[in-house]
Amino acid sequence: MADIDQKVPENVSGRFYVDETCIDCDLCRETAPNNFVRLDKAGYSYVFQQPTDPDEEAACLAALEECPVEAIGIEGNE
Repeated sequence: MADIDQKVPENVSGRFYVDETCIDCDLCRETAPNNFVRLDKAGYSYVFQQPTDPDEEAACLAALEECPVEAIGIEGNE
């Protein structure tokens, strides 16, 4: 389960976030490319845009559920 206290600073404000346990596997970027991006210099993903419609919301939830290290979280669901 993602830890809000370990949230990476690049995440934009909003419900979804990525924490420091991200292993840069690319799954979230493939699943929700409109919402997740890679920080090349650090080698991890973060949320660069919160979902703006039901399709993006579903894609972010799918990324959260499929993340192999549970590095994606939703604020308020800790």
